[in-house]
Amino acid sequence: MEWEAGVIEWMQAHIGSFGSYVELLAFLGAETGLIMLVLIVMFCWKKEVGQRLALVASSMNIWLPMIKSIVLRPRPFMKYPDRIKPLVLDEEGAATDVAAHGYSFPSMHSASIPALYFTLAKEAKKQWLWILAAVLTVLVGVSRLAAGMHYPTDVLAGWILGFAVIGIFTLLDRYIRNEWLFHMLLLISALPGLFYVRTNDYFSSLGCLIGAIAAIRFERKYVGFQETRKLSAMLLRVIGAFLVYFVANALLKLPFDKQFLAGAKLGAFLVRTARYAIIMFLIMGVYPFAFPLFERVGKKQ
Repeated sequence: MEWEAGVIEWMQAHIGSFGSYVELLAFLGAETGLIMLVLIVMFCWKKEVGQRLALVASSMNIWLPMIKSIVLRPRPFMKYPDRIKPLVLDEEGAATDVAAHGYSFPSMHSASIPALYFTLAKEAKKQWLWILAAVLTVLVGVSRLAAGMHYPTDVLAGWILGFAVIGIFTLLDRYIRNEWLFHMLLLISALPGLFYVRTNDYFSSLGCLIGAIAAIRFERKYVGFQETRKLSAMLLRVIGAFLVYFVANALLKLPFDKQFLAGAKLGAFLVRTARYAIIMFLIMGVYPFAFPLFERVGKKQ
């Protein structure tokens, strides 16, 4: 739609100081930013709320790529390379890598922020969180336009679908009392994408969902970690979780050729799914075994 390209072009020409915040806002709605939010909530505030956010984030980032791979709308910088620049991509050649960056409609960043932050605000019942969720929803959506990653209608659809995901989980809570069935329904809803989606985001999120579900059940049965109000323990929990994330991610890549992992074949995507499932299971299920050690830091013997 030509008018949408014109809007993005105008924004990039008049972006001014807002351009310095585009990458930060992109980070908040991307994989690492969402994982950080989940870990902080789960390990520093309430375990059950963090686990719910993990399920919401994983499910939404499965469902949206399934929609993207039906609509097949190229990103603005792909369709208009001479007019629109991808401000958040640094790698040469990355601008044409559909498998890595996915399609344009709808915007996953624009959906992720309201889905997670409004869910958090609902659970916390804090007015400032409602305000933060609203502000971030608008800013991240606008930043995706300025970055040349999405059209205005992509962002609008992302906002609508972000709230729709909250509604879906609310309905599941109301009518599905059995947790095992709840989890199975989420997994079943993800399976159709195996037949036609060929982008990294879908397979990464499928792995996260599988790992999160397994970890929730494992942690409840064998670990049962408690919330903490000790600042040093909170910091150690989150920092340690990211160490596990980066180390496990690096180690799990070692048995495979780099070109194979970067390819767009189903085998490479399934390896990605398995890798993320293992990582999420380790972080959410196994890693909390270490939490009692963190509570002892700073205590006099």
